[in-house]
Amino acid sequence: MKILVLNCGSSSLKYQLIDMETEEVLASGKYERIGEEEAFLTHKAKGQKKQINHPAYNHTEAIEFALKQLTNSEYKVIDQLQEIEAIGHRFVHGGEKIVESVVIDDKIIEILKECTDLAPLHNPASILGIEACKNVMPNKPMVGVFDTAFHQSIPKQRYLYPIPYEYYEKYGVRKYGFHGTSHMFVSQRLAEIEKKPIENMKIVTCHLGQGASICAIEAGKSVDTSMGLTPLGGIPMVTRSGDLDPSILLFLMKKEKLSAEKMEEILNKQSGIQAISGLVPDFREIEIAGNEGNERAKIALESFQYAIASYIAKYAVAMKGIDYIIFTGGIGENQINIRKGICEQLKFMGVDIDMEANNIKGEERLISNVESKVKVYVIPTNEELMIAKETERLVK
Repeated sequence: MKILVLNCGSSSLKYQLIDMETEEVLASGKYERIGEEEAFLTHKAKGQKKQINHPAYNHTEAIEFALKQLTNSEYKVIDQLQEIEAIGHRFVHGGEKIVESVVIDDKIIEILKECTDLAPLHNPASILGIEACKNVMPNKPMVGVFDTAFHQSIPKQRYLYPIPYEYYEKYGVRKYGFHGTSHMFVSQRLAEIEKKPIENMKIVTCHLGQGASICAIEAGKSVDTSMGLTPLGGIPMVTRSGDLDPSILLFLMKKEKLSAEKMEEILNKQSGIQAISGLVPDFREIEIAGNEGNERAKIALESFQYAIASYIAKYAVAMKGIDYIIFTGGIGENQINIRKGICEQLKFMGVDIDMEANNIKGEERLISNVESKVKVYVIPTNEELMIAKETERLVK
């Protein structure tokens, strides 16, 4: 079965065509600046990478043109579009009504529209992607896979906020959690590596990238996670603040006469590790500066590592123990010293990494030594493959 995986942004489109028999990515690409004359597509297939300048004024035009590249005689991977048997869509938010991956129909689309307030930047774009696919490939089965769905198993006492209950009832204000597709993929992959039933495993997954979240997974289900109502909560990220004393917002808004929109921009785009370091929002540059003696960069890195280690320790309480820790995402998979710094703070829990085994980037490997009471792995994430697997399962 060949499955097309789509991830629609407000002005972008990412895609992969995956052959599920071999799990091979036949083609992939990203369309940028949709809605503008200067829109362009970067398409990869058959070992070739092409950048094609082609106007796309909406998602239908972008998808239509991207699909033509799959049958382009120069680097085609399929003979006709009928070979694509299903489409998997990545969705950020399913609210409380969508608790697992679903086959998309009109009822699901209505629920997605209801969730727009919870993900105003992401859900409308994904809905546009669905409508575009209905135009370009009518009657093709489509599946929605949701970042929030994996976390619907979190107990109520852990997802409710200590604010008036009416805000939960009226607006759905609660912890939802994100990166669910990634957390699910790497935890299932760990069970395959260890050749153990996931039902018998207590795992903490650390998805560390531009956005970062920690998840406690017991018996294959999320029982707590660091991100909250939005992807702004939890640990400090590259440009996002993570958790704060809420009075800081009120204090700054009064002192600086900031609007809610400006405050939101500061918390999402001008905060986090870059703000403490005073450097560019590139984790690699910040780490280099910290290693060269830049005091603020050093503090920023230590803050990041401490927050992650603290969440891991917290989740030992949530699950009454931890068997495994997984590092994934761009930082988790590639930043050797960050993994080392986090694990060194967890020695009191019996976490002991092998420095030589840890000296890797982007590889799947056990990095703890035989004496470690908690096994530590690096497992590269593959959200697109997880979406394709869920799509195949539901379509079949």
